[in-house]
Amino acid sequence: MLATLVDAPFHRPGWIWEEKYDGIRLIAVKDGRRVRLITRNDKDRTADFPEVAAALAALPAPTLVLDGEVVVFDAAGISRFQLLQRRAEGASPSIYVAFDCLHARGRDLRREPLSARHAELEKELREGPRLQIARRVAEDGLEAFAEARRRGLEGVIGKDPQSRYEPGVRSPKWCKVKVRAEEEFVIGGFSAPRGGRRHLGALLVGAWDRAGLRYAGKVGTGFTEPTLAALHRRLSPLVRAASPFVDAPRAHDVTWVEPTLVAQLAFTEMTGDGKLRHPVFLGLRDDKDSRDVRWRAPGP
Repeated sequence: MLATLVDAPFHRPGWIWEEKYDGIRLIAVKDGRRVRLITRNDKDRTADFPEVAAALAALPAPTLVLDGEVVVFDAAGISRFQLLQRRAEGASPSIYVAFDCLHARGRDLRREPLSARHAELEKELREGPRLQIARRVAEDGLEAFAEARRRGLEGVIGKDPQSRYEPGVRSPKWCKVKVRAEEEFVIGGFSAPRGGRRHLGALLVGAWDRAGLRYAGKVGTGFTEPTLAALHRRLSPLVRAASPFVDAPRAHDVTWVEPTLVAQLAFTEMTGDGKLRHPVFLGLRDDKDSRDVRWRAPGP
C-alpha cells in the first residue's frame, strides 16, 4: 500500500501520524524460522540484512507478514538513507521499523481496519536492537508536521485508522508530507571526472512524463570514493550511444546510459524550469523501478 504525497500539512480528526522514514521499504514474510525481506518491486533483500532477518525469525509467531522499512539512524535518532547506503563503510547497524501487520498466525488481516492491524503488530513484535515499531508524533497533523520540522525528520505519514490494506494502491487514506526536499531521479548519463576525482564526475538525472525522460540537472556532490567506484561498475554495462533525455543538455564529456538506475537526491529547491538547485547524491534505490519515477512540477 502506497501513500499519496501532498504538498502541505493538514489535520483530519482521528487520523494517526507517524514518522516518515528514509530507508528501504520491505515486506517481511516469516514462515517458521524462515524469513524473507521483499522490496516493492519484488526483489529479495534478505541476504543484505541478515541481522534483521535473524531478529524477525526469533519472534514467537509461527507465521507473520509485516510492512516496514529498513533504516539506519544517525546519532540524533534520525533515519538517513545515505547512512543505509554506507553501512558497509562502518555506519550504524540497520533496523527494521514495522508500521503494519498484514498476516499473523495464519490470519489475513488486510481487510481489517488499520487500528486492528496495529494492535496485532504491537502484540507480535518484540522491539529490540534490530526491530522497532514506527514512532507516532502529535495527534494533530499540523503539530505533527511542526514537530517533524523541529526534529529534522524526513516528514510525516498520516493514516486513516479505519483504512484497509490495499496492496499496490496509492491511497488517499495514507498521506505523506515531506519536510526534507528529497526525491528519486533516474540516471541518464555521467560526466567525465576532473581534477583528482576518479571514475566519474557528475550524474545527469531526470524523471518521466508523457513525452519521455525529462532532464532535471547534474549532481556532483555526496559521493565517497567507494561510492564513485560502485556507481561506475553499475553504470558501465548500461552505456548507450544516444541520450535518453527528450530535452538532452548540450554536453561534450558525457557518457549516456540506459535509464534504469534510480538515485535518491537531496536538494534545496527545484527552479521554475524544472532544474535542481544544490543537489546531493544520497544513494541508489534498488527497491524502485525507474519507470515509477514521475516528473513533478516545481512548486510555487
